[in-house]
Amino acid sequence: MSDIEIVIADEVFHARFEVKDAPRTVTRFRELLPFSDRIIHVRWSGEACWIPMGERDLSLGFENATSHPAPGQVIVYPGGMPTSVSETEILVAYGPCCFASKAGQLAGNHFLSILDGGERLAKLGRAVLWEGAKSITFRLKV
Repeated sequence: MSDIEIVIADEVFHARFEVKDAPRTVTRFRELLPFSDRIIHVRWSGEACWIPMGERDLSLGFENATSHPAPGQVIVYPGGMPTSVSETEILVAYGPCCFASKAGQLAGNHFLSILDGGERLAKLGRAVLWEGAKSITFRLKV
C-alpha cells in the first residue's frame, strides 16, 4: 500500500514511508509536504538523481542509513550537523548506486521506497542525465 505520490516530470510513482525503520526522518519529511523542487543527476554516486537542499537543517541524525540504496529507494543526507561533509540532499536511486560526494562515500537515511514503475524510473533517470533537470513533487496520496 502506498502512502505518497512522487511526480517526476509527467510520471507518477507510488511510494511507501519506511516508518518502522526511519520514524524521525518520515515524521520530519511529512512536515515538508507537499514538497516540490527540481531533480538533477548525481555527480559521483552512479545511477541516481538528487535534490540539492543546500544548508537546510532538517534537525535529523542518522537512522536506517545506507550508502548503497537499491533502485527505487529514496534516502536523505540530513546535513546540518557539525560533522556533515556534504550539503543536505535527497537521493532517488534508479540503478546501481554508491552514495558519495566530493568528500567521499556518504550514508543517507532510507525513508521512502517506490513501489511501482522501476522500468519507468530508470528511463526517467537516464533522461535526467542526458536532458537535464526535471520537476519533482512529493505529495500525500489522496
